[in-house]
Amino acid sequence: MKNLSEGFGVKSLYLIHQSHTMSNSQLLDIVNFLQEIPFFSEVDKVSLLQLCKESEEQLYGNNHRIIEKGEIGDGMYAILKGKVKIHDKEHEFGTLSQGECFGEYALLDSNPRSVSVTALEETRVLKIASSNFKHLIETEPGFVTGILSVLIKRNRELDITQEKLAASKKEIELTHAKMSGLIDGALDAILMFDANFRVILANGSAKDILENKDVLQRNVLYFFDDEGGDLIESLIQEHGSATKMSRYLPKPIKVIGSQGKETVNEGTLGSYGSGEDAFYTLILRSIDDRLKAAHQISSLQHKTEYLQEEIKELTDDHGIIAQHASMKNVLDMVQQVAHTTATVLVYGETGTGKELVARAIHQASDRKDGPLIRVNCGAIPANLIESELFGHEKGAFTGATSSRKGRFLLADKGTIFLDEIGELPLDLQPKLLRVIQEGEFDPVGSSTAQKVDVRIVAATHRNLLELSSEGKFREDLFYRLNVFPIIVPPLRNRGNDVCLIAESMVERFSLKMNRPVHPLTAKQKKLLLNYPWPGNVRELQNLVERAVIVSKEGVIDWEEIIPHTHTSKDTTDEIEVDHILTSYELNQLERNNIIKALKKTRWKISGEKGAAALLGMPPTTLSSKIKALGIARPV
Repeated sequence: MKNLSEGFGVKSLYLIHQSHTMSNSQLLDIVNFLQEIPFFSEVDKVSLLQLCKESEEQLYGNNHRIIEKGEIGDGMYAILKGKVKIHDKEHEFGTLSQGECFGEYALLDSNPRSVSVTALEETRVLKIASSNFKHLIETEPGFVTGILSVLIKRNRELDITQEKLAASKKEIELTHAKMSGLIDGALDAILMFDANFRVILANGSAKDILENKDVLQRNVLYFFDDEGGDLIESLIQEHGSATKMSRYLPKPIKVIGSQGKETVNEGTLGSYGSGEDAFYTLILRSIDDRLKAAHQISSLQHKTEYLQEEIKELTDDHGIIAQHASMKNVLDMVQQVAHTTATVLVYGETGTGKELVARAIHQASDRKDGPLIRVNCGAIPANLIESELFGHEKGAFTGATSSRKGRFLLADKGTIFLDEIGELPLDLQPKLLRVIQEGEFDPVGSSTAQKVDVRIVAATHRNLLELSSEGKFREDLFYRLNVFPIIVPPLRNRGNDVCLIAESMVERFSLKMNRPVHPLTAKQKKLLLNYPWPGNVRELQNLVERAVIVSKEGVIDWEEIIPHTHTSKDTTDEIEVDHILTSYELNQLERNNIIKALKKTRWKISGEKGAAALLGMPPTTLSSKIKALGIARPV
C-alpha cells in the first residue's frame, strides 16, 4: 500500500477538513486504501468515492485523545496512518495501526463508548459518520457482507480469547487450589489481616490455635494477650508507610483461643502494600512442646543434681575410719569383693555405716565411673516402691501422666544400693529375684522386658533367714543376696575408733561453723568409750554437731551432751521384777547370753557341745543372730 502521508499532503497537526475539499487524486487514493480494509473490500468504488466525499479526515498528535470512554458514538474511524492504543484509564487492551478500524459499534447503536482511544504517535484517521453508513448499508449488499465478515472474524477472535481466558481461569483456580492446599496443610498458623487488623485469611492451624472456625473479619488483636497485641501494633506502627516488611517477632507472644486455651508462639510478620491498601501476614509456630521439652530437661537436670547430691552425701562424709580389727576386716572384705560382680549383703545395726561400705565397694569396683543409686526400701510406700524401682509407662495407673525411668534403669552400668532390703514387700521380691538372675525386668504397665547391667549391694539390720522361716522374706531371694555377706560391727565394739571418729567430726563441724573447739581430753574420751552408742555412728554425728553448736570458747561439756545411762556392760545382772526392758536392753541380754555360750564352747557353734545346743536353737539361727548382733570372735 502506498504511503498516504505524501499523497494527502497535510502539513500541520490537528488539521481537520472535509473530504470534499480534497482533489480527485486524493479521493481516489483514499478509495483504494479503503478497499484494502475488510469492511469495504466488497463495496464498489463509486459508492466508496461518495462515502469519502461525505467523510472527514482528521489528524491527531501524540497522546491526543480520539475517543473518550462514556461519550456517545457518532461514527467509525479508519486509520490512514499512525498508531493508537485502546485502553480504560491505565489499563491497555491493545493497539491498532494503519489499515485498521475502530468505533464501528456506533454504526449499530448509539450506546456510550466502552473504551478510550488515544494516539501513540502522529496519526491520521478518516471519520465516517453513522448516517453515511445507513445509506451505504441500504444500497450496497457488499458492505453488509464486509461488516458480517469482520464481525464473524472478531467473534472468532473473541471465542479464542474466551478459551484462553477459560484456560487461564482454570490454571488460576488450579494454582489457587495448590496454594490453598499448601497454606491449609501448613503446620504453622498463617493469618492475613488488613490495615484495620481485620482477618481476611486463616488456615486450619490458625483456626485450631484460635479455637474458632469463623475468624474472618474479626480483629486479630483480640486473640492475643495485652503484651502480644501491643507488640503487633507497635511493629506495624514502626513499619509506617513502607511498602514491604518481613521480620521475626522479637519475642514469643501468647495466643488466647476462643475457648480459653493459651499457647505460646514465636512468629514472623510480613506486609505488602501501603496505607489503607496495606495487608499483613502473621505466621505463628507454637513453642509449647519446646517449652515442655525444656521443662523436662530442667527436671532431668534437677534429678541429676539430686542423684549427685545423693552420691555427694555418701562420699562427702567422714570416710571409714578403722583402727579396730573388726572394721579392718570389713575393709579387707570390701577389697576382695569389689572387682567381682557378686551380689553383696551388708549386715549391721542402724547407723553403723552400711551406706559407706556400699560406697566403698562401688568406688573400688570397675563400675566406679558409673552411677551409684541409693534406695531406702523402708522409706517408700508399698504402693509406690515398684514404680520407684522399675519405672512405669504412661497410663499404667492413676496419676501416671508420663513414662518414668526407675532406679534400676538409672543405675545401669553402675551400682544400686538397696538399704533396708528386709522391708521390701513380699509380692515384689520375685521381680527383684528376676533382675538378679536374668538382668531384666518389666516396667509397671509394660509387657516389654528391660535389660539392665547393675551391681546390687543390699543392706539390712534384720535377720533375713529368720524372716524367711517365718514366711516374710523369700528364701531363694535371701540366698541370692547373701552371696557375699559383710557384717559391719556396732560402734560400741570398735574400741578407740569412736574417739577417732569423734575427733574427725569435731574438726569438720568446727570448720563448717567457724567455731574453733579444743581437742578431746582423756576424760572426754573415756566418756565416749563408756557410752553404748545404740544409734552407732549416726548418733555420734548428731551429738558432735550439737556439741560444736553449744560449745563455749572452744570448750565442750561432753557430760551434758552424752546421754546418761545406768546400763552396765554386764546386762545379765538381776533386774527388778517391775522393770520393763527396752528393745536395746533385750538385744544386750541376748547378745551377752550368746557371747557367754560361745566362750563356754570356745566359739564352737554346732554339734552336741556347741553353743547352739546350749542355747536350744538351730545352728543356722544362731549363726544369723551372731551376724545380726555384730558378734565377732576376739582376735
